Amino acid sequence: MLAVFDGGGYLGAASSGSSAWLAEADASSSEERVEVIVSVSTECFPDLPLAKAMERLAELEFTAVEIDVHDQGSHLQPDKVAAHPESAVMECSDLQRLRPVAVSFASADTPEMYDRFTACCKLAKSLGVVTMVVEASELGTPFNGEIERLRKLVAIAAGLDAVVGVKTAAGRMTHDSETTASLCRNVPGLGVTLDPSHFIYGHKKQASWEPILKYVCHVHLRDTKPDTFQVRIGQGAVEYGKLFSQLERVGYKRALSAHLPPMEGVDQVAELRKMRLLLESLL
Repeated sequence: MLAVFDGGGYLGAASSGSSAWLAEADASSSEERVEVIVSVSTECFPDLPLAKAMERLAELEFTAVEIDVHDQGSHLQPDKVAAHPESAVMECSDLQRLRPVAVSFASADTPEMYDRFTACCKLAKSLGVVTMVVEASELGTPFNGEIERLRKLVAIAAGLDAVVGVKTAAGRMTHDSETTASLCRNVPGLGVTLDPSHFIYGHKKQASWEPILKYVCHVHLRDTKPDTFQVRIGQGAVEYGKLFSQLERVGYKRALSAHLPPMEGVDQVAELRKMRLLLESLL
């Protein structure tokens, strides 16, 4: 049995031989997604231990969190989660009243990657998390090879009641919306983690993400200019209200996640507070 996703939310299980979406939503999951929520990534405080990062995010009055599990991360790492799953669960035990809504997975594409991803999906399940954020392969990867890789990840996640949201990013197979939509059409059950910054930075004219809206299962947000990937909130070109209206039109009922790595010389606490208030004003 496989978990599937139709663009609006998790739809429970389907037979592995079927590419059709289920008509009825899983009751418990649909109860959890009656409205869009504001969340924040633990990557916003990379220099703090995970427990301390959770504490700071709760002090900023966030109520939901995305947990990063990255090879190069400063919190949890995929190899350690696979080797010591009980310890990983313990590290996530003090969530400071934050509701976990996504696990972000990033690991080198080695033979061990699938076992590490499985371990992280099990961690997500223990936390009640459905959304697994993953990276696409680097640009230039054979298209059929990327389809096979994503199908494996989707199958692993679906077997543990999770949904994969491949992240849009420059320099990767998801660098443009048409290619990303094609991946989703060829990988039944695959969702998208939309990061609008990659459609603005490096473009004279903002690229469209319209073709992938129906596949979006998670969103990463910061502010961005065409010549600067991350700027202070309110100084960039991200049209948050327009984006929210587009997501609302396709029935999006998941998280809007603040994804703001610290900027040198900028008050990180103030930036996160501004982002939370901005996103909450949209709701």
